[in-house]
Order: sequence, then C-alpha cells, then structure tokens
Amino acid sequence: MNTVEDIKPAAAAKATTELSGSQAVLEALIAESVDTIFGYPGGAIMPIYDALYDYHEKLKHILVRHEQGGIHAAQGYARSSGKVGVVFATSGPGATNLVTGLADAMIDSTPLVAITGQVFAHLLGTDAFQETDVINITTPVTKWNYQVTDATEIPAVLAKAFYIARSGRPGPVLIDITKNAQLQKFAYKGYEKSCHVRSYRPKPIVRKEYVEEAARLINAAEKPFIVFGQGVILGKAEKEFRAFVEKSGIPAAWTILGLSALPTDHPLNVGMLGMHGNYGPNVMTNECDVLIAIGMRFDDRVTGRLDKYAKQAKVIHLDIDPAEIDKNVKATVGVWGDCKETLPMLTKLVEERVYPKWVEKFRAYEQEENKEVVFEELHPSTEKMTMGEVLRNLNELTGGDAIIVTDVGQHQMVACRYAKFNQTRSNITSGGLGTMGFALPAAIGAKFGAMDRTVVAIIGDGGVQMTIQELGTIMQTDLDVKILILNNEFLGMVRQWQQLFHDKRYSFVDITSPDYVQVAKGYGIDGNKVTDRKNLRQSLQTMLEHKGSYLLEVMVGKENNVFPMVPQGCSVSEIRLK
Repeated sequence: MNTVEDIKPAAAAKATTELSGSQAVLEALIAESVDTIFGYPGGAIMPIYDALYDYHEKLKHILVRHEQGGIHAAQGYARSSGKVGVVFATSGPGATNLVTGLADAMIDSTPLVAITGQVFAHLLGTDAFQETDVINITTPVTKWNYQVTDATEIPAVLAKAFYIARSGRPGPVLIDITKNAQLQKFAYKGYEKSCHVRSYRPKPIVRKEYVEEAARLINAAEKPFIVFGQGVILGKAEKEFRAFVEKSGIPAAWTILGLSALPTDHPLNVGMLGMHGNYGPNVMTNECDVLIAIGMRFDDRVTGRLDKYAKQAKVIHLDIDPAEIDKNVKATVGVWGDCKETLPMLTKLVEERVYPKWVEKFRAYEQEENKEVVFEELHPSTEKMTMGEVLRNLNELTGGDAIIVTDVGQHQMVACRYAKFNQTRSNITSGGLGTMGFALPAAIGAKFGAMDRTVVAIIGDGGVQMTIQELGTIMQTDLDVKILILNNEFLGMVRQWQQLFHDKRYSFVDITSPDYVQVAKGYGIDGNKVTDRKNLRQSLQTMLEHKGSYLLEVMVGKENNVFPMVPQGCSVSEIRLK
C-alpha cells in the first residue's frame, strides 16, 4: 500500500487555486475535522509551521516539550475522543523520537496520523544534517507510511492516511514530507476524503453462517464465559455489547484495554483477566464450556501458558482483524467483522437465559479474593498506605465518572483492578507495549479530547521521571489535569519480580525522586505530599476541587506486592492469591 494511484478519483474537477504543500497539509487537516495538533517544530518541518501561523484560529497547536510527549498526547486525545490523533515532528531525532509512541499505538490499535518533515529530496540518501530513513525505521510500527517528495501528492496521500488510520482495526500512519514538497506551489483542486483504497479491506465480509454456528454453541452451553477487549470500544459497540450480555445472561470479564466498555458495577461484569487479574475470571477460563472472545487478541498476559489455556472449551472469536483469529488460540468458530455489526446479529439468535449457579461460582471466587487480598489492600491494617486504598478513596470522590490515565507498573495494575468506571473511554493506559512515561503526556491529550471530564493521571515514581518535562506543556496551556503520583521509592513491578523469582536480589530498582511538589511549583502547578493516612482523603478532595492542574504525591508502602498473580510460565488456573 505504498502508492497513491489507487485512491478513488474525485467525481468531477474543481476550481483550482495555488497553494504550497504546507498549506495543503493544513487544509487536509481542517477537512478531516482535526481541531488539535501536538507537535514540536524544527528545521525540516519549518514550512508547515510557517503556514500554521496563518491557520491558528482553525487549528489548535499544542507545543509539547519532547516529541515522545507529543505522540503520547496524541494517543491520549484519540483514546478519550474517539478521533484520529495528530502529531508533528521534524526530521532526524524529531522523527525517531516518535517511534516508541508509534509502536505503542500500533499494538494498542490507536488511530494516529504523524506528519514528519524531511530534508530536501535531492539530499535524500546523502546523510544530510538531521536526515534519517524514517520510512524504513517506522515500517514495522505503522499501519501504513509514505514519503512525499512532490506537493501535488499531498491531498490524496493525507486522505488515504486518515482513512487507513481510522478504518477497520485502527492504527498509526506516518507521512514524511520533504522540505521541497512543503515549499512547492501547485494548482490545488480541493480535498476529497478517501473512502476506498484498492487492495485494502478494512472490514471483512460478515459470514452469516458463522454467526449462526456461534449462536448454536452459545445456546447449547451450560457454562459460557465472555472475555472482551478494546475492540468493543474501538467499534463504538458498547450498547450492542451490553445488549448481548444482558440477553444471553453470560458473565463477562475484561482485558485492561477493554475496561470501561461495560460499567464495572454491572451484575454480569465479573472482573479483570490476566496476570494480575481477578481470581474467578482466571480460574473459570479453564472451567467454562464455551469461551466467547470479543475484540481481544489473546495476549500472553491474558492467556498464561497457551498449552494449558481453555483446552476444555469451544472457542468463539469475534474480531475485525482476521489475522487475530487462530493466531494464538484456535477458534472453534471465527466470526470476522466489526462487532457493532456482528453483535446484534448474534444477540438476535441467542436465547434469553440466566446461569445462576455458574455466576455464583464467580462470586464465590470473588469472596475468597476479597477475604485474602482485596480487603487488606483497600482497608489496610499496616502503618503505610497502600495503592489500593488510594484508589478506593478516589473512586468514592469521583463517583466513577473520571477518566483515569495510568502509566506502567504496579500502580497500573492496582488502578485497573480497583478503579470504577460508569462510562466508556475512561481507562487510558499503555497495554501491549507497556510504555513507562506514557501517562503524563497521554493525560494532557486525554483532557484536550474530553475537556468536560475530570482527567486523573496515576503515575509511579519511576514513570513520571521519564516525561516529567511535560509539566511545561501543562503550564503553557493552563490545562486542568490532576496528577497523582504513587511513590513507593522503587521500580515496583521489577522489584516484585526480583523478590518473588530472583531471591530478593534487588538489582538497580531503588530510585530516588526529586521533591515533586517543588518541581510542580516551578512549573506554576500547585501540589501537596501525603505521608499520613489521616490526610489522604482530604488531600484527594483538594486535588479534585482545585481549579487548574494539581500534583499530589502519596507515599505508599515500599514492598507491597500486587496480587493475585499468574506467575510466568503457569496457566491462568494456577493464579496465586499470595
């Protein structure tokens, strides 16, 4: 898909006007309803920024402090808004600083369009100043990429970019534009959105017979179990999914990216799957007779040992990406298609049922987990605070209505386990790649994508130091983001593994932090530090009620571990409570 000739031509010629390539880029963004761009200027993309000077009333540009911050912000924007995120960067190091975010967006199916400047076309391949081969570097971590050397290509290429990024299984697209193409004037004939690209089929044809076969298996099941992922959210199929769950009466568990597709307090929501998921969903995966996977990819953190995963069950797999079906887990029935289309078809055919004894088994495991793990985590008897009790208080104060953006580590698992959500697109985290440093810039983007909602970034003391410079972005934009640092003075997840599997040989996991409150104040952001439980709830209340951004650091126990846990190399039914 590296040509533009296959784009469907416009039905009729339009009146022409002369524009530069840079102006054509911005006209394309406006036509695609882009309202916010995250970026950082530089020499090779300077013509686009020069043109942006005249478009500032139509396009809002957010100056980040690092290109990685820019692409994570674009991810957060896309995840909270459901739109395509857009990021600008210059050539060389500017472009390579996007790679981590592109990889993150690729594995988590986040729609992005990254536009990078490039050296003049006649300098390509000469090792010119700030030249890198960004196309070959980013090919493995983009859904599509393309290098523009002639301005006349820009409208069609960007139309194709947005179409590919948002359609089917979404993902990141990178367009690299040489400086001469940005400066070049050409006869601009208008912008036509793309709705078709030859050889690209974003949605597979739904085969009714497979839906019918899936319904027969479900109707014959005695112990069916639903596992759902982000595909429900990406397909905007939350209502259709809930209707399916409620008519079928089947208990449902979520991957961390599927969290918030179904309200956490729904009576058939039985919790989280995976390595640090809930006890019942993991154990019952190996007891169900029909496993219905919807919009999830059977990641290794969900399945544990594949040779011991759900071997007793007939597997129904609904996914928009045919490559995911049979990739990790062999499906008895694979239902290709957009779940917004396939779920209503399936719901119509399934019988309205309830499974009281089956659901009760999940609740029995839940009670055991509450007794052995959850109660002590949420209501600790220890002197030191736990991450869980911070989340419990936050839930009570937000009522489950906030967007929570997490970084990567123990705090991420605790937040995903205990955060409460009433509405979709509320849980934003780095799932497949596990990118430390994600949360702070992603929270900035999430807020721009949902200005009417409270956004809380929950970050560990390790991850926050990777992108802490983005406090400058908050300062300059006067944005209202709540920053909650859970500080255990360790790289906590690595330390937990070293404790459990490496004889407590703590190798380079002690981490010293700055005075975060003073750092925040240096950026004009108010804050506070909590070391005593008696001050926790009021401090959280102050953070949430504060007008503008606020940083709250909470000191938690140094060697608290996240349980339950499926040890690496074990099956999901071998999950440990202690």
